[in-house]
Amino acid sequence: MHPSLQQRVDGLKALRLRNVIATAEFYSLIGKEPPVQKIRYQVIAKGTNAFHITEVSTGKVKGFRFTYKEAMNFAQALEARADGVKVTLSGDRQ
Repeated sequence: MHPSLQQRVDGLKALRLRNVIATAEFYSLIGKEPPVQKIRYQVIAKGTNAFHITEVSTGKVKGFRFTYKEAMNFAQALEARADGVKVTLSGDRQ
């Protein structure tokens, strides 16, 4: 990776970490539990019939599908796997 691009990626990681720490500190000051992130994977349209499944926390693309229904099924399977549930989809591509 080009050094200036790597520097930008590292800077964004540091900002995300500061955001998480500041949020946790704020909630500890008011005596409440911080909200739990409910959605880990998001389906994003990338054309007429193309959908990326991205991880919300990192922005990385975890897969793609060519119908909305398949994309949603894949995103739900990834969510279930993240929760520790063993899930397989017919025709699952990894």
